[in-house]
Amino acid sequence: MDSVRTPDSERAETGEGPSSPAPASLGNKVRSAARWSLINTLVMRLGNFATGILLARFALGPAEWGVYGIAQTVLLVLLSANELGVGLAIIRWEGDPRRFAPTVLTLSVLSSGLLYVALFVSAPTVAGLLGSPDASGVLRVMCLCLVIDAVAHVPAGILTREFAQGRRMVVDALNFVLSTAVTLVLAFAGWGAMSFACGAVVGNVAALVGCAVAVPGTLRFGWDREQARALLKFGLPLAGASLLALAVVNVDTMVVGSSLGQISLGFYVLAFNMSGWPVRVISEAARRVSFAGFSRLADSPQALAAGFSRALGVLVTGTVPLCVLLGGLAAPVIHLVYGGKWLPAAAALPWLMALGLIRIVCELAYDCLVAVGQRRSLILVQGLWVAALVPVLIVGARHGGIVGVSQGHVLVGAGLVVPVFLYALTRAGIGLAPLARACAWPFLGGVAMTLVLLGAKRLLGDGTLALFVIGAAAMACYVVCVLPSRRFLLGSRTPETV
Repeated sequence: MDSVRTPDSERAETGEGPSSPAPASLGNKVRSAARWSLINTLVMRLGNFATGILLARFALGPAEWGVYGIAQTVLLVLLSANELGVGLAIIRWEGDPRRFAPTVLTLSVLSSGLLYVALFVSAPTVAGLLGSPDASGVLRVMCLCLVIDAVAHVPAGILTREFAQGRRMVVDALNFVLSTAVTLVLAFAGWGAMSFACGAVVGNVAALVGCAVAVPGTLRFGWDREQARALLKFGLPLAGASLLALAVVNVDTMVVGSSLGQISLGFYVLAFNMSGWPVRVISEAARRVSFAGFSRLADSPQALAAGFSRALGVLVTGTVPLCVLLGGLAAPVIHLVYGGKWLPAAAALPWLMALGLIRIVCELAYDCLVAVGQRRSLILVQGLWVAALVPVLIVGARHGGIVGVSQGHVLVGAGLVVPVFLYALTRAGIGLAPLARACAWPFLGGVAMTLVLLGAKRLLGDGTLALFVIGAAAMACYVVCVLPSRRFLLGSRTPETV
């Protein structure tokens, strides 16, 4: 069997960059994939949004949302490490990925199986430590997704590598329809948080089948010792960085659950999920193509810097107005969408919207640093973030409840982590000037939107009609403010644009 060579060793041996499609072909692929990814994410998120409204209004209360929040947090943390980071080699390594895919699949399934067994045994202890003893059964069912995800990692990675987001949309639609149907039926039948777990398992099985059909012949187990050694050397640092990255956005759930109880956790989870709307719709769509795109540009610092700054500008321009609207109109939006019983979540939402914007910037920087091989820097940044965050959140929970936790997130993210990420990007050859240019007009527009919101709320109040009028006026103000940046955002349609 052929030996595996990482991109760095490939270049060391040949003196050349990685073989990649012709520049024009790459640019077209990236743009097409980005469009499909955005459509996919918008459709899926709108569907999840509508499902969440139905469940929160008519089927589940804060306590059930709290149990779901705990189970989801544990699952996400375990998913970050379940395939030891080797799945990214399917996207990043040069050559035919089917050469080393069998070894990737074997490593992924072995590691995820061991993780699931450990979780199954320790579920009651984990649930008790997180303040939700009732969550142990939900944990055991929901975390079956670990093993399913590990099996699907190879075909899903090949879809990402090939920028095949059209086929990926079909797979995600199948996942969404089945998981949502099962969740709704069971929730209205009185299954509580367990309905989320069963729906997640059914949806993930459907996604696995869809991926296998979309990329046939990839679910073959195999083993090559040299490949496994190279894969683990490549993947373990990334798995560590991913685990720390997920700890950053999930340690708050653990702190709130253990310190404030399930009811407060339910309100916090709802507010956090709302703050994730722009993150998921915009950032998730971008991340499905950003890593693969940055990887193709890694050998050209100038092209990488131009591509990253433009991608950052597009993301920030699209995210700022959503963050300002949801943060500035938190109470009336929550009352209109979810009902009066969820209003305690409104106090935390403005701070969590600021956190959502910080997360978008950091996630894009994360993908860029992975693509250029700055794995050690990523681990240091994420480790610093978690180490600073835990004590701040604990203090915030004790003194300010869910609002204090939200404020602690923003304090650490804006005051410590963003500057460190900027420093890491400069070391990768991406200067601060183009980044400032990318963000200047959106931030100016955000300030103008905030002033319009505050002034209009004083004049018109918080009624439903006033809500739409204020939102429309603020958006119009924002559009005017960011118009001068349209040339930079659109750019010349060069091959290097990511």
